[in-house]
Amino acid sequence: MRRPFRGSSVLLASALVAALALSACGGSDGEEATGEGGTTSVTVGVIPILDVAPVYLGIEQGFFKEQGLELKLETAQGGAAIVPGVMSGQYQFGFSNTTSLLVAASQGLPLKAVAEGVASTGEQGQDFGGIVVAADSPIKTAADLAGRRVAVNTLKNINTTTTNKVVRDAGGDPSKIAYTELAFPDIPAAVAGGDVDAGQVVEPFLTIAKKQGLREIASNFAQTDPELTVGLYFTSQQYLGEHGDTVQKFTTAMQKSLKYANDNPDAAREVLSSYTKIEPDIQEAVTLPSWPDTIDTNSISVLSKLALDDGLITSEPDLTRLLP
Repeated sequence: MRRPFRGSSVLLASALVAALALSACGGSDGEEATGEGGTTSVTVGVIPILDVAPVYLGIEQGFFKEQGLELKLETAQGGAAIVPGVMSGQYQFGFSNTTSLLVAASQGLPLKAVAEGVASTGEQGQDFGGIVVAADSPIKTAADLAGRRVAVNTLKNINTTTTNKVVRDAGGDPSKIAYTELAFPDIPAAVAGGDVDAGQVVEPFLTIAKKQGLREIASNFAQTDPELTVGLYFTSQQYLGEHGDTVQKFTTAMQKSLKYANDNPDAAREVLSSYTKIEPDIQEAVTLPSWPDTIDTNSISVLSKLALDDGLITSEPDLTRLLP
């Protein structure tokens, strides 16, 4: 079940090299299609997860249409694919977790965050991400993870740096953790079967894990920062420079969509069935994240420092260039 320490970090590095090459060549960035009545068509790279429910709701509610935008959503496996997609002009906008954007920015990719994406609820034990262990595990607290095998979906990214922080804060030594990369859907079974000692999961897999009898010992997002910005919508600096008006319209519609999702949790749950395969009982039980309509800069600074401390980056990126 265990996999060698490779995969995501290598893929991300390769993706960044490819994106830098595409950026240097100019790609097709800067192009946009205008339809009837002056409507502007833009493509957004998203991941088919709970986090992006607001953009689907925004389309349903007509918030983007109000701004003269027609959105085409294209799904990707993760941010490592979306970042080069935005840089090449395949997507005008994209969604990615914050640490992936910090790593990309630290390596020179000219990205610009344009809207909040998703954030922690700030409530330990009631967040959309957490660390689970088997019901009979001797692991009681985050400190007990030192010396254990812990599964995460991506090595050297937001889920390892935030797990390391909660272990460190609890008095444990995160350098003694043996991380194993597994897809989120595989983690609950791996923990239950003893292939790993613990696993970090997000919804709906956190709810699925609990229903299978696993025990949550820490909320790595909420315990890192109660306002933690876990994901962001972004574009390229080039597209922003050439189409600032379109970017502003996207930001305005996205902020309205985030607020609507936050204020209407039932609608947020309902829209999940339009783009995910979550079972109805799980859909009703999942803990929704927070969707603030403004970016919490302080929490992004926290993630940047964690990335530096854990060796994901060699120097912190200039947040004034990355953030609005």
